[in-house]
Amino acid sequence: MGEQLGINGDTLRNWGKQARVDARKEPGTTTEARARITELEREVRELRWANAILKSASASFAAALDRPSSR
Repeated sequence: MGEQLGINGDTLRNWGKQARVDARKEPGTTTEARARITELEREVRELRWANAILKSASASFAAALDRPSSR
């Protein structure tokens, strides 16, 4: 059937398996859960990036406070 539609047989089987997982008829990660995981991974990357910036800024401010004043 996949050949008639111009779709690789493996692709068609994967779609069928994912449909069964999404219908909770087969164990696995649902499409909805996979989307949420992807969203959370993106958020973690952004938070780590922001944290690195804040650490760098706080180290810079701390170093500036440790320097003797040149008045």
